[in-house]
Formats: sequence, C-alpha cells, structure tokens
Amino acid sequence: DDAAMSTWRDDSELSRFNASRNTDPFHLSAATFRVFAAAEEISEASAGAFDVTVGPLVEAWGFGPSGTPGRPPEPSVLAALRRRVGYRKLELDISTRTIRKQVADIACDLSALAKGFAVDEVARGLVELGYEAFLVEIGGELRAQGVHEDGRDWRVAIETPDAEGFSIHRVVVLRDLSMATSGDYRNFYESDGTRYSHTIDPRTGAPVTHALASVTVLHPEAMRADAWATALSVLGPEEGYDLAQQRGLAAYVISRLGRGSEERFEARFTAAFGPHLLGNPQ
Repeated sequence: DDAAMSTWRDDSELSRFNASRNTDPFHLSAATFRVFAAAEEISEASAGAFDVTVGPLVEAWGFGPSGTPGRPPEPSVLAALRRRVGYRKLELDISTRTIRKQVADIACDLSALAKGFAVDEVARGLVELGYEAFLVEIGGELRAQGVHEDGRDWRVAIETPDAEGFSIHRVVVLRDLSMATSGDYRNFYESDGTRYSHTIDPRTGAPVTHALASVTVLHPEAMRADAWATALSVLGPEEGYDLAQQRGLAAYVISRLGRGSEERFEARFTAAFGPHLLGNPQ
C-alpha cells in the first residue's frame, strides 16, 4: 500500500513514523503492523541479516534515493549511522498495535517486504472475487495460483545473474506458490578496483563481499519469499544455503566464480526447491 508503506511519500504512514523524533508508541494500521511483525520474525530467524532499519547505511553507501557517492563513506560516518541501525531498537506491541523506537531518529524501510505484501493482497482479492487461476507480478515478486489456461502448472524463469544481458538460467514450475529473487548483478558500482554491492549487511554496516550473485525463494506468501530472498542474499552462498536447508525453505542459490571473461556461475538448491525445477528428477 503506497499510502501506508512508501518512503517516497511524505504523507505515508511509514514516512510519518520515520519523521517522528520521539520514543512514544506509534499506532499502526493492521496491514503495516503485519508487515513489521513479519520483518521482526525474519530478523530474529536470520540473526539480524534481515533488518528494516538498514536504510541509512544503504544511503551512505550510495544505493538510496540520493544516488552513488562515488566512494565509500568515512569510518566515522558509518560508526555514527550504525547507532541508528538495528531491528532490536524497535518494539512492537500486538495488544495495542503500536510500534516504538528505542532511538528517536531511527528510520525504517519496508521495501524488502512491501512488494511481496502487495502481491499477497492482490492475490487474496482475486480469490475473493472467485478467480481460481492467475499469475500476479509486482516488481519481480510473484504469485502463481492454480494452473495456466493450457492445463499445465505455471512456468517462470530464473534469470542468469549477468549484468551484461538477459538469459534463462532455469525454469521453475509453480502452483499455489509465490516466488521472489534477490541479487547484486544489476545494482553495484566500482571504486578503486573494488566492486560494491547494493546488498548491505546490517551486522557489519558494509556491502557484502561474498560470491552470491542471486537467490530465489519459494514460499506460500510472497511477502515472506521477498524478505527471505533478501536475508539469504546478505548471509551468502554458504551461511544462507545452510540456514535455508535447516529451516526447510525452498531456495535456489547462484554463486559467481571468477571475474571478467573468466566469470561463471555455480548453482545449489535446497531439498524443498528441487521438486519445483522443470526437468529435475523427482
């Protein structure tokens, strides 16, 4: 809901919460509270790799609305910003449907869940209207309900994470499932020979340096697929894959090996993802 969760609209519910410079409880709409609650759940489950308060660091590294600074921020700047980052600095109260800041100038960005939430809401509305088969996609996050008009399950491509062009890496077969992909191959910059990814690790305050190029997650809810794809992107190809496997998540992880003309990709998928790959032995 753009009127509730946008950081680009000054009058949105989220922008008003971010602009409030106090630590008083702030009443939320039911929808926004639900998204914050899901964010808290995934932050806990990922040991802080997912964090809706990371926005000031994203901006400082040049991936926010202000654009690229051309060089990394100074350590003193990062140290000051990290004081304002941390999901545990937010307190949710389900009995009053309120949220409270422990630090008055903390700011939140729900973009890693909001598109998925919007997909879920559109899908729910279509089901309530009596539609049994459809594909909903908003900004790359999608929900496949029922079957295609030709009677087959829906088929959706995972893109090869190559910034130079588009090609299909694998095809996923979906029915009554949502899918979200997160990757660093479209949004990065280079400074003094170092590549800086737009994926910021809230635990370190810096862009990730691991070899993960993209991760695709399947989940009954697009909102959670969206958030988990972000969390696993932060955690990387080893830690992220292990956590997904441990939690029974359907995740497809593509890692980058080599650079330049030597670049190639290696893929792994969890046990829960395998049955959804076209042509994969059952």
